[in-house]
Amino acid sequence: MSKKRIFYIGFFVVLVLSFFVVLAKVIPGFTHTNTPPISRVQPFAFLNQNGDTVTEKNMQGKVVAVNFFFTTCKGICPRMNNNMRSLYDQFKSEPDFMIVSHTCDPEIDSVARLKRYSDSMHVNPAKWVFLTGRKDSLYNMARFSYKIDDPANNRRNDTDDFLHTQFVALINKKGDVIQIYDGLKPSELHQLAGRVEKLLKE
Repeated sequence: MSKKRIFYIGFFVVLVLSFFVVLAKVIPGFTHTNTPPISRVQPFAFLNQNGDTVTEKNMQGKVVAVNFFFTTCKGICPRMNNNMRSLYDQFKSEPDFMIVSHTCDPEIDSVARLKRYSDSMHVNPAKWVFLTGRKDSLYNMARFSYKIDDPANNRRNDTDDFLHTQFVALINKKGDVIQIYDGLKPSELHQLAGRVEKLLKE
């Protein structure tokens, strides 16, 4: 094979690879099209900021972004939820989209406290749901259902266990956990928004 032919083949390969790299950057979620689900939303029952029971059935047929936070957090939680706010503003008019935020600190974050927090965010409680419940049930959802925290972090003594994660799980309309994003990185939230837009059309 001549050097000229090798050069052209190499040039073509580089061109194709560059094309896919550009697509991956320009079209958020492009590289995840055929990625198998990470997990599936397991049955749950928690109380929202209005004191109503919310279960996995409330998420059926919707594209859902899920995270965990606590109202007294002074570190990553305000930054994460401020980033989530941009996602909310972008899709708040979409009937098949919602954000579900679970408290990591149910002993402090009562229904009333979550209501005050929700009101301070000036969000539609039907579109951005804040949940509280039993600590072990909440943590099990994070670790075994949404896969946004390592199950190995679970302590034998429940009082010593504390969940603190900036990761956001994206759920499709079938209830599959399809991708995990870092809620502190605007670039990943941009990718998340692109994937949400695509899932809403499916």
